Amino acid sequence: MDRYTTFRDFYPFYLSQHQDRTCRRLHVVGSLTVLALLAYAVGTQQWQALWALPVVGYGFAWVGHFRFERNRPATFTYPLYSLMGDWVMFWQTITGRLPL
Repeated sequence: MDRYTTFRDFYPFYLSQHQDRTCRRLHVVGSLTVLALLAYAVGTQQWQALWALPVVGYGFAWVGHFRFERNRPATFTYPLYSLMGDWVMFWQTITGRLPL
């Protein structure tokens, strides 16, 4: 596996790991749920809800990878770039630049 030193180089690889539409949809659902849970925690000052953020975010994504994409999430090798990639892919999806 290549060692990526910049996010610009990593992102095409990241997208190649998200070819299955159901996997991408699960990523979007997970990201939206993370944002909703974050808003809830801040709005109600229920700070303990923040512990659920990684479970929700990674949970949906990993189901997508293991069940539909049938690959190993890039998070295990590139945790920071993968987190960045998830939010870039989320933004590109909700703005119509990537198909859902």
